[in-house]
Amino acid sequence: MGGWTFEPWEGTFYPEKLARKRQLEYAARQVPTIEVNGTYYSSFKEPTFLKWAAETPDDFVLSLKGNRFITNRRVLAEAGESLARFLGSGVAALGPKLGPLLWQFAPTKKFDPEDFAAFLALLPATHDGVALRHAIELRHASFAVPELVALAHRHKVAIVFADHAKYPAIADVTGDFVYARLQTGADDNPHCYPDAALDGWAARAKIWAAGGVPDDLPRADPSFAPEKKPRDVFVYFITEGKLRAPFGAGALMARVDGQK
Repeated sequence: MGGWTFEPWEGTFYPEKLARKRQLEYAARQVPTIEVNGTYYSSFKEPTFLKWAAETPDDFVLSLKGNRFITNRRVLAEAGESLARFLGSGVAALGPKLGPLLWQFAPTKKFDPEDFAAFLALLPATHDGVALRHAIELRHASFAVPELVALAHRHKVAIVFADHAKYPAIADVTGDFVYARLQTGADDNPHCYPDAALDGWAARAKIWAAGGVPDDLPRADPSFAPEKKPRDVFVYFITEGKLRAPFGAGALMARVDGQK
C-alpha cells in the first residue's frame, strides 16, 4: 500500500487508540512492503530513514518515490544535481530495507528518446554501498513504444505496470524485478477490488515471480522476450481514496499464499 499515515485508517486498519507514532511499526507487520509517497514532495534526512528502519521487521522493504524536482523538468538530462541531492539525503541508511526507487513522470511528459536515455544513464546502480533498483512510471501514451522497452532493458530499469483508468498500461518486463501499481480499486468495496480481479492479480503476480509475463496485459513490444528467471514482485494498492487499500493488500497476499 502507499504510505501508512492516513486518518481514516485509524480504528479501521489500525486498532483503536494505537498511537500515531506506532503506525509504521504496526503496518510493517501487516504487509511486507510500503511505497513512500512523501519523498516525492518533501526532503527527508538520514535520521528519519534510520528511524523507519528501526521500526520495521528485518525482512521489510520500503520503496521510495523519487523527488519531483528530478522528474518534473523539461530536460531530464539536467537532473543530475537534484538526483545527487535526493540520494545524498540518507536513503542508503535503510540498507537492505531499501526497495526500488520509483521515478514518476507527469501525464504531460512525452517520450523524447535521446533525453530519456540520458536520464536513465544518470541512475546509479549503487549509493554508499547499497544496491539501488529503479522503476519508471510513465503516464503519457507516447512511451508505449518498443524503443522505450529497449532503453529500459538496456539500463536494467523496470517499467511500472499501472492499472489506471487513464494512463497507459505497459506490462513489458525490462528489469530484474516487477513493479505494479493497482489504482482502479473502489472505497465502497471491502477488499478494494472485486474478488475475481484479485484472483487475476494474484495469478499474474505468481507468473511474474516465476519469471514469466502474463499474456493478458498490454505490452509496448510484444516481440521482446525477457530472460526467464525468478523475480521480486512489488504490487501496491494506490487507489484514489485509498480507504480500503490495506485490505486489498491483505486479500491479495492471502491469495498469493494460497489461503483463498
